[in-house]
Amino acid sequence: MDPAQNLIAVAYVVHRKTVYINLGALDGDGVHPQAAGERLFLSDDSENHSETTNAKLKGFGRHIALSRRLDDENWTSLDKVWQLQIWDWKYSTTSSSILSGAVPNRSGAAIDFCFLGNNRLLVITDNLNLYSIENMSQTPELLACFLMPIPLMLRCLSPIDDIRYSSQPLMQAQATMCTSDPTHRLICLTALSTRAGLFFSTQVFIISTRIFFDLNEMLAATPIPWQHWGPSNTRIFRHPFHFKVHVNGNRVLQTLPVGTRNSQFILHLMDFSPLAVTNSRGLGRVVKEPSTTYISAGGFGESLTTSLPYVQVLFSDRKFDCADSELENMWIDKERIYMLHADVERATFDGDPNFLTSPIDKLEVIDV
Repeated sequence: MDPAQNLIAVAYVVHRKTVYINLGALDGDGVHPQAAGERLFLSDDSENHSETTNAKLKGFGRHIALSRRLDDENWTSLDKVWQLQIWDWKYSTTSSSILSGAVPNRSGAAIDFCFLGNNRLLVITDNLNLYSIENMSQTPELLACFLMPIPLMLRCLSPIDDIRYSSQPLMQAQATMCTSDPTHRLICLTALSTRAGLFFSTQVFIISTRIFFDLNEMLAATPIPWQHWGPSNTRIFRHPFHFKVHVNGNRVLQTLPVGTRNSQFILHLMDFSPLAVTNSRGLGRVVKEPSTTYISAGGFGESLTTSLPYVQVLFSDRKFDCADSELENMWIDKERIYMLHADVERATFDGDPNFLTSPIDKLEVIDV
């Protein structure tokens, strides 16, 4: 859904074979007035012999992309493949811009991806593969491959742009999107760590997008080792499995565990913009010193040191109980933090003084 363009796109997978994307207008039931057609179609015959077992749909500006995991009963488990197709939804209902590859780590999910502005796409497999999608008449051009330190099942939280609504009628451009410079933003990659087959922590990589635009001396044919790009452009954190995080532009809002056995958590706000680090003016603590975090996956592990500077603010006066899951969701824009939390009340029932009644959702707003 893209309120700024009055667009809603929905992907349909019928009997795991037929796949299509419907485009519509948020303010009505008809075809979007700027769309090339009502429906986007796949441009190959993969649906004739493969099953779509997992799919992910994302959009940015004039582009819409769909990633799928494809399974075939004649293939072995090592032959699972992913496919990603990109459309210019304002220009054509078909596309020749297609990528594919082997599913990494025998993952049950489709690979992840995120748009970096209007002409670059970051495809996230075992590593980070940067493509140019400026020419939609051909296969995306590989610009660079950024190697991760160890194989991880990564998921991407794309940076969110602010959307401000006007008082004009809905048909007259109801929303204005304040899009930040794609060369100075953040992406957030998460990877789950397991122990004895159970998820027990989440590993978080906060990465500055500037590294994906500074390619003057980098060649697509030569993968870039983690040691050459990662430490100075990244911060890594490790949290309990139930943590929450939200990214907007250069800001990251996450929950930080506190208390005995991480029984509670507080809000932790970080601003990675160079201007904030230079001119913090006492509004938070500037963190420039490197930090070392142990990451692991599939029995392999490594301690990594990262040093991307930021300004942090800890909201230590407000604590949430992890056991009761009081904080259901949270997000941030340029001016405020929004928290959707459950107002949990305890009552005595059948002799139990800690019986939890049905929670009431409340929205709380903090100016920052």
